[in-house]
Amino acid sequence: MDAQPAPAAKPAPTGPRAARKRQAIVRAARDLFLREGFGVGMDAIAAEAGVSKVTVYNHFGSKEALFTAVVAGGLDEPLGDGGRSGRSEQETQGTQGGRSDVPDLARLLDADGPDALKAALTDAGRAWGRALRADTEGRALRTLVATEVHRFPELGRAWRAHGPAGHHPAVTNALRTLADRGLLDIPDLEVAVLQLYSLLVFPQMVFEQHGTELGEELGDRLVVDGVEMFLRRYAPVPSSAPSSTTAI
Repeated sequence: MDAQPAPAAKPAPTGPRAARKRQAIVRAARDLFLREGFGVGMDAIAAEAGVSKVTVYNHFGSKEALFTAVVAGGLDEPLGDGGRSGRSEQETQGTQGGRSDVPDLARLLDADGPDALKAALTDAGRAWGRALRADTEGRALRTLVATEVHRFPELGRAWRAHGPAGHHPAVTNALRTLADRGLLDIPDLEVAVLQLYSLLVFPQMVFEQHGTELGEELGDRLVVDGVEMFLRRYAPVPSSAPSSTTAI
């Protein structure tokens, strides 16, 4: 089943050439997983990517790790550059119908205060919903996970071990930066990531799994209220002004 670990434990290759190979592996794995499921062999993935099987293992260590990377990239892909996971700009544009409809979380980092942050996150949430509704390949990936995790329990174990921050790097990095800037107060980043997804994304996915759609109007109401709830929960606590004393 090609689930053996990498031949040797060592850090994944780095650099521009390695990044291009990694992208090719992710693209090939995505296509083959969608066509054939998790049972596809690593030899086939390597051949499709135009690399050796050893190269695939050097980058990902196991087929479970590669599958997790493909699915995690699919979850964050509608967020723009931070979540493409190996797709070219042309491919991303083709899937999502143009860059103007993609919520780029990097724009949140330009917010200069609570009001600007709320507006930016609301706009991102709306665009995120539109991108998810248009992303037919992403829906196929999520359906594949639901199917294959029952056939291959090791996928569930690998997914849990990866953690929310590993599954959603674009969101994680954006929230971490906003917290570092003092715009949010986030004591538990993993919980915050899951809560943001639960408010803005997961309802859409639940409706998908039942063969229907959330609908744009209800989706917009969920985004507006969800952003309000999230920002209220993670609003920074104002520091107390020092009390003045009167000299006697």
